[in-house]
Amino acid sequence: MKKIFFFTCLGIIMAAASVAMAESKPVQLSLTPEIAIFDRNTTIEGLTLGIWSENPQKAFALGFVNGSSGDSAGFSLGVLFNYADSYKGVQWAPVNYTKVDFVGWQSAIVNYTEGSARGLQTGLVNYAGNLTGLQLGVVNYAATANSGVQIGIINLIPQNEWFTGFPSELAPGMIIVNWRF
Repeated sequence: MKKIFFFTCLGIIMAAASVAMAESKPVQLSLTPEIAIFDRNTTIEGLTLGIWSENPQKAFALGFVNGSSGDSAGFSLGVLFNYADSYKGVQWAPVNYTKVDFVGWQSAIVNYTEGSARGLQTGLVNYAGNLTGLQLGVVNYAATANSGVQIGIINLIPQNEWFTGFPSELAPGMIIVNWRF
């Protein structure tokens, strides 16, 4: 009876451990999201290397195209392109795109966050649906801003009115600097 109990408990522990391990993996290697060690729904917590990868992740991602699905975090270093649903951390590539929310630092030729961008965007062109933070670039655009500063050649916050809310807001469009607090 003791042996049956022991092996039953051991089996339950091993099954629980395998389920827990199946939820996330430490390393992903991929050529495309379909040609990879793990499928695109597996969470990666560690390192992602690939030509084109796409997983929910809390990892360092290095590749030509890095895709992060769901709520992801880490450091994405892309040769061409980084894209994410929601991302917290650092995205560096020629083009960075975040569909929902970004928190951290985006650095690229073009940074585009549809939802809220909280933190720092550095690039030639920066776009935020809602800015809380700093945009440094040649062209900076924030559809709305909670509390943000833009420094560049062209700085646009259409939500601002022409010098009526000074000093908490400057103008809808300015050269060199624009803000809203």
